[in-house]
Amino acid sequence: MKWNKHGQIFAVHEHRKPWMWSHAQNPSPVVLKDRIRIFFNTRPESRGGLSESHPAYVDVELQNPSRVIGVSSEPVLTLGDIGCFDQHGCMTGSVVRKNDEFWMYYVGWTRCVDVPYNWAIGLAVSQDGGGHFERMFRGPVIGSQYNEPYLQNGQFVLRTNEHEWHMWYSTGAEWIKSGTKAESRYVVVHATSGDGVRWERNGKPLLPFVLEDETQTTPAVFKLQDRYHMYFSYRHSTSFRNAERGYRIGYAWSEDMNIWHRDDSLAGMGVSTTGWDSEMVCYPNVCAVGDQLYVFYCGNDFGRNGFGYAVLASDG
Repeated sequence: MKWNKHGQIFAVHEHRKPWMWSHAQNPSPVVLKDRIRIFFNTRPESRGGLSESHPAYVDVELQNPSRVIGVSSEPVLTLGDIGCFDQHGCMTGSVVRKNDEFWMYYVGWTRCVDVPYNWAIGLAVSQDGGGHFERMFRGPVIGSQYNEPYLQNGQFVLRTNEHEWHMWYSTGAEWIKSGTKAESRYVVVHATSGDGVRWERNGKPLLPFVLEDETQTTPAVFKLQDRYHMYFSYRHSTSFRNAERGYRIGYAWSEDMNIWHRDDSLAGMGVSTTGWDSEMVCYPNVCAVGDQLYVFYCGNDFGRNGFGYAVLASDG
């Protein structure tokens, strides 16, 4: 595949609010009748190094995603209660239509002591087109279990029919001590469900590694020409906050959504020579508008300033 980049769409500093001070991460598009609503994650100004994350949205024109036509005036989901898995942050990753409702699968995170954070995946529901979400449960739908002892994040949910749901997400493989920091390494796995709430999971990694210490996250899956295609983010697990070891976008394909064949040379999108995505590309998410495919993604510094998009070439 080949993607033609159309530049950055949304920059946080142009719409800054106290709760939206930096970052526009993990763009998650939903196609509406007259626009694309792109959910993303943003952060308030750091308080003594203690970060938070809030989900929000930006609306763009259906046929011209470069044009922003609306931005949410407040977070679409509040933080969790004290002691809950999402007390310190909520990060959307995948929004799925279910009849007249929008179901948001989001990462909740809490601060820890020996490691910096813990993540699990929760579920919230909107009945007003994604303007406001309420938790379905106070606890996560995907969290640590006997064969997945560490964090879970980077989820993407695909509903193939009323009683068949698929989730690809990252599960922690280990924590690595790097200097004075503990860094998490996580890999992409698969889960299935009959109702979008109760998930069957085996914790087995799906994708081979191309880096010795590889971390994988944010898979996005779509079907095209009788094949399933996955775009995802990968990087080194330590010393990755730079251009050399930071995120890149990988690619894999499958006939059955279970066995995946990885070939990053077919991703069709790398870093640019200059500009906002010249050091890093990450968090891809694909949507279709008619016969056209868009991929929304973040650039340098994990989307600190915003995100952009690319269009699948006609010969891609």
